[in-house]
Amino acid sequence: MAVDGHSSCGKSTLAKDVAKHFCYKYIDTGAMYRAVTLYVIENNLYDGKKINEEALKKDLDEGKIKIDFRYNPELKKPETYLNEKNVEKKIRGIEVSNLVSPVAVIPFVRRELVDLQREMGKEGGIVMDGRDIGTNVFPDADLKIFLTADAEVRAQRRYDELKAKGEDVNFEEIFKNVKERDYIDSHRETNPLRQAEDAILINNSNISIKEQSEIVIELAEKILNKSK
Repeated sequence: MAVDGHSSCGKSTLAKDVAKHFCYKYIDTGAMYRAVTLYVIENNLYDGKKINEEALKKDLDEGKIKIDFRYNPELKKPETYLNEKNVEKKIRGIEVSNLVSPVAVIPFVRRELVDLQREMGKEGGIVMDGRDIGTNVFPDADLKIFLTADAEVRAQRRYDELKAKGEDVNFEEIFKNVKERDYIDSHRETNPLRQAEDAILINNSNISIKEQSEIVIELAEKILNKSK
């Protein structure tokens, strides 16, 4: 199952709920791009204006950036690891959010991570969320969802989430970041964000997380029943 959509619209929450319901594996592709972005920041490959793409490509080619997901039994959810270190909290901060779209548009970064995503999902029984899962990574997915919400609604949700974690954030900055990411994601040269022709559009601006999950689980169950 592929879940695509705009930033901060709850793709991961939906994907996790559906994966849990069907006992499928969940893969957060957005976390993978965030992990690469964190690597860029921590290894001084960004000077505030430009990403050192040559050095980043060299490190990727040499296998210096290793990303995987490990299940946390206490939290009952998978967490992101970068080079053997748990970076789940770090990759959700505003610093990474502000740079992740420019990193994600780099063609060689996308190629590398798409190859890894396809490898992770080749055995089936997965729910994967991102920007180009249904259009590029798994165009033959059994079910494709395109999730969205109004930009201001998404910014407010992101603001509330970060405030709840104790972070000092500004709503206007987050709102600006959401709109910038929308533009970058939908205008990038390599596999831009777009709704697949056979994807089902869900605007969750005015529905709850529970209602959203129920809609998608019902759709998935219909497909499973047909295949029996």
